[in-house]
Amino acid sequence: MVFRWDDRNLEHVPSHGVTPGEAEYVVSNTGRLYPLHRADDKWLAWGQAEGGRMVQVVFVLDADEAVYIIHARPLTEREKIRFRRRRR
Repeated sequence: MVFRWDDRNLEHVPSHGVTPGEAEYVVSNTGRLYPLHRADDKWLAWGQAEGGRMVQVVFVLDADEAVYIIHARPLTEREKIRFRRRRR
């Protein structure tokens, strides 16, 4: 899986407390329930980063099928509960 980073997403992702490495890990290691296709050809992934933190990542696939992460943030406590229930 190829990820495309530029100044824009390299600034935006960490501004929400998520490292680019965490975001890449979540997208690369989604379970059977994710990623979910959303409007405007966006994809949503929830998962656990290597350090154990639960993260949400929104991304698009560019013309070369590279993953361009447009947003990432830690899951809220309520989302963590929902995620755990869905994985059962």
